[in-house]
Amino acid sequence: MMPTAFFDFLMPRRLARAATAFALGFSVSQSQTAELGTQMYELRERGVVRCGVDTGLQGFARQDEDGNWAGFEVDLCRAYAAAFLGSPDRIQLVPLTTQERLDALAAGDVDILLRNTTWTLSRDAMERFSFAGVYYYDGQGFLVPRDLAITSAHELDGARICVLQDTTTALNLVDYAAGNGLTFQLVEVETVRAGLNAYGRGECDALSNDLSGLAGMRMTLAEPDAHVILPDVISKEPLSAVVASRDQKFADAVRWVLFALVAAEEYGVTAANASGLAETAASAEIRRLLGSEGALAEGLYLDGEFAWRAIEASGNYGEIFERNLGTQSGLALQRGINAQWNEGGLMYAPPFR
Repeated sequence: MMPTAFFDFLMPRRLARAATAFALGFSVSQSQTAELGTQMYELRERGVVRCGVDTGLQGFARQDEDGNWAGFEVDLCRAYAAAFLGSPDRIQLVPLTTQERLDALAAGDVDILLRNTTWTLSRDAMERFSFAGVYYYDGQGFLVPRDLAITSAHELDGARICVLQDTTTALNLVDYAAGNGLTFQLVEVETVRAGLNAYGRGECDALSNDLSGLAGMRMTLAEPDAHVILPDVISKEPLSAVVASRDQKFADAVRWVLFALVAAEEYGVTAANASGLAETAASAEIRRLLGSEGALAEGLYLDGEFAWRAIEASGNYGEIFERNLGTQSGLALQRGINAQWNEGGLMYAPPFR
């Protein structure tokens, strides 16, 4: 049974749809903190979700000249805020470098890390972190000047490769070179911008990063068409939301918000029709997803409409992808393995039952 104070936090459906101050009615005594779940309680007391995002990568998280943020990571953060606090605007975006990201999460400076972080065994084995769901399946590749006429990474033997330091990306280059009898000279940089600048000045012959990241970097160069991404994919890079491991319930809540966005695409639930389907859907699965039939996630301190709010805030997974990375963006990336499971991809949500 959910604590009474939690239901005091919730508003009737018609008021929630008005996007009013959903979270302001939530209050709970200190003695109830442990019962509610430490991290969700702290988040609601603070009134904002703090998301660690990239310092500036087109398609994922980037500020325009007016200081407005946009990107895949930003839209995910808005979905979490809508699910947990009732409004997609209750977010604080914290730009983090690759060196800062995990330490910032461990220190409690952010609630959710959405910063191109690959799920690996060694990171998962650390007691500090919990990986809460893959939001993008990526792979590492190479960006090179077109006039080098290189068609394969095997032609980069002896080349200088710009790469972010202290990352799996750098380690992958070492493994790839050793496994293929190649020699790379690693030019390690601290930020994406530093890597692009070094590449632009000719300090390295190629730039290596996740393929999605390379696509975004390429678009920021003065002449994007003068550069090409090689077809080689040298690693698996499942990019995951990451949370501190101190509260498993919170990790599960983060995971199921992402599942809700994936399931919504599968069932044809969009930002535009979620409200109507919550009332009229013939599918029991859709009704459960949108909270029309019970509050299945009460044990995670989520009300019945958490998924509906997340979907309406940013759209389903496909809408978020197309807006930031796909056909509606300048990157025009194909869905590939990020397509739904029933369309040949890896995106799959467990049942909402």
